[in-house]
Amino acid sequence: MSDTDGKKTLGLGGARSGQVKQSFSHGRTKSVVVETKRKRVVVPKPGAQSSGGQGSAPHRGDPSKRPGGISDAEMERRLKAVQAAKAREADEAAKRAAEEKAREEERQRRREEIEAKEREEREREEALRLKAEEEARAKAEAEARAKAEKAKKEAPAAPAPTPADAEAAEQQQQRGGGKAAQPARKARSRDERADRADRGKSKGGDNRRSGKLTLNEALSGEGGRQRSLAAMKRKQERARQKAMGMPQRAEKQVREVQLPETIVVQELANRMAERAADVVKSLMKMGMMVNMNQTIDADTAELVIEEFGHKAVRVSDADVEQVIDQVEDKPEDLQPRPPVITIMGHVDHGKTSLLDAIRNANVVSGEAGGITQHIGAYQVTTESGAVLSFLDTPGHAAFTSMRARGANVTDIVVLVVAADDSVMPQTIEAINHAKAAGVPLIVAINKCDKPEADPQKVRTELLQHEVIVEELSGEVQDVEVSAKTGKGLDQLLEAIALQAEILELKANPSRAAQGAVIEAQLDVGRGPVATVLVQNGTLKRGDIFVVGEQWGKVRALINDRGDRVNEAGPSVPVEVLGLNGTPEAGDVLNVVETEAQAREIAEYRQEAAKDKRAAAGAATTLEQLMAKAKADENVAELPVLVKADVQGSAEAIVQALEKIGNEEVRVRVLHSGVGAITDTDVGLAEASGAPIIGFNVRANASARNAANQKGVEIRYYSVIYDLVDDVKAAASGLLSAEIRETFIGYAEIREVFKVSGVGKVAGCLVTEGVARRSAGVRLLRDDVVIHEGTLKTLKRFKDEVKEVQSGQECGMAFENYEDIRVGDVIEIFEREEVERNLT
Repeated sequence: MSDTDGKKTLGLGGARSGQVKQSFSHGRTKSVVVETKRKRVVVPKPGAQSSGGQGSAPHRGDPSKRPGGISDAEMERRLKAVQAAKAREADEAAKRAAEEKAREEERQRRREEIEAKEREEREREEALRLKAEEEARAKAEAEARAKAEKAKKEAPAAPAPTPADAEAAEQQQQRGGGKAAQPARKARSRDERADRADRGKSKGGDNRRSGKLTLNEALSGEGGRQRSLAAMKRKQERARQKAMGMPQRAEKQVREVQLPETIVVQELANRMAERAADVVKSLMKMGMMVNMNQTIDADTAELVIEEFGHKAVRVSDADVEQVIDQVEDKPEDLQPRPPVITIMGHVDHGKTSLLDAIRNANVVSGEAGGITQHIGAYQVTTESGAVLSFLDTPGHAAFTSMRARGANVTDIVVLVVAADDSVMPQTIEAINHAKAAGVPLIVAINKCDKPEADPQKVRTELLQHEVIVEELSGEVQDVEVSAKTGKGLDQLLEAIALQAEILELKANPSRAAQGAVIEAQLDVGRGPVATVLVQNGTLKRGDIFVVGEQWGKVRALINDRGDRVNEAGPSVPVEVLGLNGTPEAGDVLNVVETEAQAREIAEYRQEAAKDKRAAAGAATTLEQLMAKAKADENVAELPVLVKADVQGSAEAIVQALEKIGNEEVRVRVLHSGVGAITDTDVGLAEASGAPIIGFNVRANASARNAANQKGVEIRYYSVIYDLVDDVKAAASGLLSAEIRETFIGYAEIREVFKVSGVGKVAGCLVTEGVARRSAGVRLLRDDVVIHEGTLKTLKRFKDEVKEVQSGQECGMAFENYEDIRVGDVIEIFEREEVERNLT
């Protein structure tokens, strides 16, 4: 398109005209006249005032050019404001420039520091490398010289070189293939590599690979192992983070991982201090699709441990118990300790009354029916200042196991025998327990204040059980005492002190505590409580301990007077609070260092006990199970649930109930436990149709309501005699009644008649006793019973009668039996059911 200047035309703001040639298709063109408008410029007239708009500028000198309505003062103020704003902007710009310059200088300084450190490290590494190469080269040259000298000494004298040999050596040297040229070539190669390194340093380079790696360089191996580019970048990043003050990543620690036979993946990760996800990923690479809660075997775990760079230490599951301190006490650490005395004897022979007299406290009143049903542990201080620890064990036969525990933790056994009752079955059991425990015996002949007392008879009867007292030239001390009047108590304490002095009882109070659980119970307000007799060491508040399958931390220690104490030494009985569960009476308490150890030992013992129970069940063969099931078909069972206040009572009740029964009926204890009766107990009793027996415990409100709704019987007892007698009576009700037969008469058949509608009727003569219609009959032929049944009819003449006396004739017809003959004898008898009782 082209335009041409045309003549000017007048427009609104003035315009220029011109021609424009338009081009069309097929080569056609057309000229068009166009006008170009120009922008109108308005020039103010001289002397006119500006309106003060944006495009106007203030005139300071000429008032005619200043915006209207502005005075000189206002104009001056505005100019100063503009100048101040410009000055502020200039200051800020200068300040920003200074800060930017300072930051740039700081960055430059840090870069220079980092580069200097890197340069120093590179130079140090290069120097170490060159030194190592120099040493290796010197060593190689020394070895070569030594070998050459050795070969020179060992080789025989070489013959003089012939002209042919000299000519061949000269040709080989000219070809450059001789060995003498090799060191020179190596030296030149080394110099060239050094020059390349220097050139790289002059260019600001480092130990990175430069250029392509040729085959000769790779095969020569003279330059040593060079670091990769990624390794250099990681090193620079670490140096930069260190210079910037950022936290450094800790170096990985190599750990010794305790590895049992099996281990959970999560636990394995914890022991290695690694992420569980990384361990799972590693196992998946091995082809094992497991999650963090699954168990793996020790061999697989060992591969994982080695892959993570740790060391595996194989341990057995039983090794967890090795943390329990089994130290041998040094003789200089042992200190005298109070003796532990167990009072044993038959029921109602005055054991607790005797201890009551010694303690000057009324202990018997606290036991139901005046019978000791728990093992009590007490400490008594005599007038001479000697401290004695007493264990009071129940004397009833049901508490045999509790007495056995008392004998196992005791030092001296005081055998209480009533002078008016002499030796009884439980007295003999106590003697056997003392002998089995290997502890000395002291006989206390009690109730000597009664008129019928005969202490000499007691001494004589004890001879039958190999207990020979001092009066009969034996070694067993015997003391005649009376708990009622206090007679002989001082002599008894003197005998105990003398026996303790002979034993020389000592213990180490400075070591970790060890003790035996005398009794355990579940207290509603305090939780599981264990009565512990400390045997060694000192038990303190805050100690972490494991006892049987339970563990805990000593929250409180309560002595036999009910006072809280901070520690308990050897031979001191205390109640321990802070267990996580109720232990078994007789369990051993050991103090350990950490909660983790205590928990691990307790879990191991629980698993071992579970496996033992499972193994005992699996050991039963199929034939034994079938035989047992067949035998059980004919045995009636009385299921019961037992809840008691303490563990020892529960065990004793279960043992007593299991002894009830015979080959026809037995008592089956579905569940026994410690604590109040709960909804769970009620649910189990309902499902099994069993009553609940509570010994010194009660059901909570929820359990009572549930029992009323479901019809579950709950019976409460506080004396074990009543409990055993009631269960025995209930079990007796399951016995089938005994059928007794009483013969009441005999009759002889004299004639046989056929009566229509009745069948054969026997004409009989009652020869002995009486014949009754309601009685049972047997038909005897040649003294052999051929039929047993009941009478259909009994008539005298034509009348139906109830009975016929001896010597009278009558007619008899049998129910569903007609094979009767003349001369047969009819035996008449009555049956009665007699209830049976378990003895």
